Amino acid sequence: MAAYQDLFESNIDWLTHTLAKPSADLPNAKAALSDETLISRESIGVLRCTPPASRANPNQEALIVSAGIHGNETAPIEVLNALVSELLNGEWQLACPLLLILGNPPAMVAGERFVDANLNRLFSGAHRKPAYAGLPEAARARFLEETCYEFARAHPQALSHYDLHTAIRPSQREKFALYPFVEGRQVPEAQSNFLLEAEVSILLLQHKAGTTFASFSSSALNAQSFTVELGKVKPFGENDLARFEGVKRALRRRLRGETAPAKTLRFKQLTVFEVVHEILNTGKNFRFHVPDDVANFTEYPPGTIIWEDDDICYRVEHSPQAIVFPNRDVPVGQRAGLLIRAL
Repeated sequence: MAAYQDLFESNIDWLTHTLAKPSADLPNAKAALSDETLISRESIGVLRCTPPASRANPNQEALIVSAGIHGNETAPIEVLNALVSELLNGEWQLACPLLLILGNPPAMVAGERFVDANLNRLFSGAHRKPAYAGLPEAARARFLEETCYEFARAHPQALSHYDLHTAIRPSQREKFALYPFVEGRQVPEAQSNFLLEAEVSILLLQHKAGTTFASFSSSALNAQSFTVELGKVKPFGENDLARFEGVKRALRRRLRGETAPAKTLRFKQLTVFEVVHEILNTGKNFRFHVPDDVANFTEYPPGTIIWEDDDICYRVEHSPQAIVFPNRDVPVGQRAGLLIRAL
């Protein structure tokens, strides 16, 4: 098909092309599908998809969908690649403007979370810090911010951003989403329903703005943004993609501009948690008392000491708190975990 050749050269699909040239500085490339949808390759791993102006956009929206911000989180990357192939093969028509992003191609090739710096801590301008000067991941964060700004300016419709991940740790609750903090903002019912449609039944409300990709798009672009955790980290080719069919089906429905389905009996209501404490590596003889093999959503009773340093001893108070994203091996100043409680 001509679109594949125009966008991906001799490679069989978007993912193969991205892995073949992870650090390439490629010129912009464009392809028009037979239905007049325009696909623009903005950079390696970045596709901007624009339906013809004459086509209805029933949900009156624009979407950003990203994966691979951490290179070893492969299942969401494979999901997006499959959707791109379906679109290029003419299996369905795109109804809304769409920006698709594979965040960190060099880390994808290496099979690592990141190469030099955690890309998902470099947004909202954090890439400008002296510690990240000259690092490719800082340049990538800056480019992705600029690309998203341009996309948002071009499409003033309601904007949503879903940043898809899988977790390093096992989890007592396999699929969950995080809603970035914006003062006074509440989760719209339509977004809650979309998460349930994607078989994501847990939502964490964050308590302060951060430097993640979703926090950037939420704060800077006024997008309805979510970091969506969909399972466990596995290498390319080892994912059971049947476990990701819910999010793939939900995204496909949105891209086609179809109405939302009725809630299923299995996924009728979100369970909501709020973040009550962000654990940071303070560097002051920081001591993290959570075992390396503990699963996300493991609950700790009042009185449990979670971490301490030369000045602080953090102890669970009043009611149980659960932990997500525990990771003692982070640089000073970065997040070692979040403590949450059910609402």
